[in-house]
Amino acid sequence: MPTVVLEEFPEIDRALLEKLSSFDAELGWCPQPEQTKQKDTGDHLPGEEVRTVVEYSTDEYGSRVCPAADRDESTDISISTYGDSYCFCREVDDDETFQHHLAEKLDTHVGNYGGGNYGLDQALMRLQRQYPEDPTDYVIVLVTASSIARILSVWKHYQEFGNVLAVKPRYRLDDGSLERVETPITEREDLLDLESYAEFLRSHDYHYDHWFKPHLARFPYATDLLAPPEQLRYLAAAGLEDVEGRLGVSLPGIDTARAKTRSGVRLEQPRVRYHEELYDRKADLFEAIVGEFVDYADQEEFTPVFAMAGQLRYAAYEATHGPIYGDLLDRLDERYPILETIDIPRHFEEADDPEAVESLYVQRGEGGHYSSTTNERIADLLAAELFD
Repeated sequence: MPTVVLEEFPEIDRALLEKLSSFDAELGWCPQPEQTKQKDTGDHLPGEEVRTVVEYSTDEYGSRVCPAADRDESTDISISTYGDSYCFCREVDDDETFQHHLAEKLDTHVGNYGGGNYGLDQALMRLQRQYPEDPTDYVIVLVTASSIARILSVWKHYQEFGNVLAVKPRYRLDDGSLERVETPITEREDLLDLESYAEFLRSHDYHYDHWFKPHLARFPYATDLLAPPEQLRYLAAAGLEDVEGRLGVSLPGIDTARAKTRSGVRLEQPRVRYHEELYDRKADLFEAIVGEFVDYADQEEFTPVFAMAGQLRYAAYEATHGPIYGDLLDRLDERYPILETIDIPRHFEEADDPEAVESLYVQRGEGGHYSSTTNERIADLLAAELFD
């Protein structure tokens, strides 16, 4: 969880590049069709039987599978969802997503076109590409508040240090009109020489000047890395977790994984405040992208729904200070009458309690996404708000 970045263009070797199986020349990356992946959540010690493995599967369209219902053109309602990893429902199994729970309640297939680390911009671009092949009566776009940062980015490393393989397109506002900025990376191998695209990346990524450069280490940088007490707590918890792994034992009196997760969330607070400032400065771009979604809905004659999910890194801060996006959803309601908006955290009483809010999330692994129980509550909420 670095608080400084040591270099602008870290070396990318072919071994790292081969891990990017989801490369997409148009969107940057995208879940591939007809794949099944298993993710070990880390809920075991070395040598123990793996107790918790999350399985992700996609169908022929690249949508996450919906075990509750197959596609059926004769159903009364058809629904698809687009967005980020909270839409994809990372950290839970295929039959624990809110789409699966919603499909059970409505007896209809619910498409899941969420993409990990997607912004609102990529969600819209994927919708416009995918919808002609998989049209539905309702389209739900669900993202977290971090989308305000993601829509200002073309290279994730400038805001998420070390995320060097994530190069993406974005939108810019030009005299009130959206202009699409395509990614220059058209082949996966282009990522091996990102420095040759330096001028493009720096000029089109808002975070280069406003986040990356202020955090770029200058000599002497060791004190910058170690000075924050929370950084030391995080490193200590990570070190103890590593010791547990190597020794194959649990240290008495401390849950190292939980301590590391909580410390990591606290380390994220400067980024949370930065994102809050972005909503003051750049909400016009966010609203314009939502407007493009509404225009596309009008063109294709489906009902557009925009839902905001609550990310764990924001949860404790927002429980005390309110949502970092302020009255954004109220403004969207006023500006786009045909748009349905749902502010998910505001429907959960735990979201207003700094101590209870963590209970909404997976309590193992990365620990940042909604649990199966919360996903079922989201399905109840969507069913009540849209279909009752």
